[in-house]
Amino acid sequence: MGAGGAPRGGPGAPCSSPVTAWLCSLPDCRYTCHQQCRSLVQLDCRRPDPGQLSPEGTVVLPCSQNVTKAVEEKPEPPTVEEIKQKIEKYNAKVTNCLLMKLSDDGTYTGFIKVHLKLRRPVTVPAGIRPQSIYDALKEVNLADTTDRRTSFYLPLDAVKQLHISSTTTVSEVIQGLLKKFMVVDNPQKFALFKEMRKDGQVLLQKLPLTEFPLYLRLLAGPDTDVLSFVLKENETGEVEWDAFSIPELQNFLMILDKEEKDKIQQVKRKYETFKQRLQQSLKEAGDKPS
Repeated sequence: MGAGGAPRGGPGAPCSSPVTAWLCSLPDCRYTCHQQCRSLVQLDCRRPDPGQLSPEGTVVLPCSQNVTKAVEEKPEPPTVEEIKQKIEKYNAKVTNCLLMKLSDDGTYTGFIKVHLKLRRPVTVPAGIRPQSIYDALKEVNLADTTDRRTSFYLPLDAVKQLHISSTTTVSEVIQGLLKKFMVVDNPQKFALFKEMRKDGQVLLQKLPLTEFPLYLRLLAGPDTDVLSFVLKENETGEVEWDAFSIPELQNFLMILDKEEKDKIQQVKRKYETFKQRLQQSLKEAGDKPS
């Protein structure tokens, strides 16, 4: 046993790669630690004689022992040939024309679909027509043509398809989505999640801003039931209220007021139903002959 809650090892410990390790020679202990951790370990295991602690020399240096490494090495990035094989397998499963294409420099392009599951209203320019193909090609930002703003709710679970590159990051995907819908809110208010289904459960994981969504799509295949992308509000950390406009904050107050009233009505209905059942039970008990 090692003091200070040190991890135990031994013949039954999980193995990842053979490294040199220190091993306690006592048959009832067999404590194992990495060689670089030896100076940090103090033994408190007991010898057969009661009250006698193991001497420092009890820890011996074996020739080789399989011990789990404390730090896992990052996998090597795939080669161009490996990417090419993955793209060929991916395209073989595609049932529409949304194929991935590999460039000579090793980058590739493809499509991802993002589900917008936003519960809060977004801020857009007021009185602006939808963006046309001409505006998109000319990279015209219609939001800059007016200072008037309005807020509204995007359709729940709306889906937007994006054509991106293997070098496109999560941060760029979020900014691209906001631009397509002419949303002028701060991109930091939003986060991109990957949604996976396993054993009948839906698992959501927030993606870091530096992640590459198209590579995740390539690894998972084209089936959106296996992996899909979701844009939601960024709920991590404290809310930066200074990043919201006055109309947004007013909308939040209205939403909170409505949610509060709905919750009050739910509680009232719950206890009213319980009261009616209790009164009915008391009436039935009173009608029974004693």
